[in-house]
Amino acid sequence: MTTTSAPSTNELSIISAALEDPRTEPLLTGLTAEYTQRYGNFFGGTEQEMRRYPAAEFSAPTGGLLLVLEEGKTVAGGAFRRHHDGTAEFKRIWTHQDHRRRGLARVVLRALESEAAALGYRHVYLTTGPRQPEAVQLYLGTGYTPLFDLSADFETIGHLPFSKELPAPA
Repeated sequence: MTTTSAPSTNELSIISAALEDPRTEPLLTGLTAEYTQRYGNFFGGTEQEMRRYPAAEFSAPTGGLLLVLEEGKTVAGGAFRRHHDGTAEFKRIWTHQDHRRRGLARVVLRALESEAAALGYRHVYLTTGPRQPEAVQLYLGTGYTPLFDLSADFETIGHLPFSKELPAPA
């Protein structure tokens, strides 16, 4: 992955990593704390959600995990896995609470989309929870199509699914 500039004065590095890489720890710890705070046992508990997929599903040749580093520290990241033929599922999209409102989630989405397209995926599927309105706005603002009624009570829907077509790699 290449270094990119983002809406900040600092250089950001976007790297590929394995789920077991120590640099993923801030992402995993941050997601676990946030899911616990927002949802408690709403979806069966945070630990169950965080262990739902084997680490190998987020590795090549069908998946990936990207981290955004600033001054060597993990400030954002996300992963994808094979959902089904031609469709990647994005998971674990996260920005450290001290680095939000800087456009880093958009940086993560663009990088994940690029990596997924390079592996031959032409569609993205993802879900977010009903208690994450900022994620809903992020996905709507970056061209994702909601696969649910936006006027419904999100709590009654549960996981809120989105999809997006990916362009062919250049």
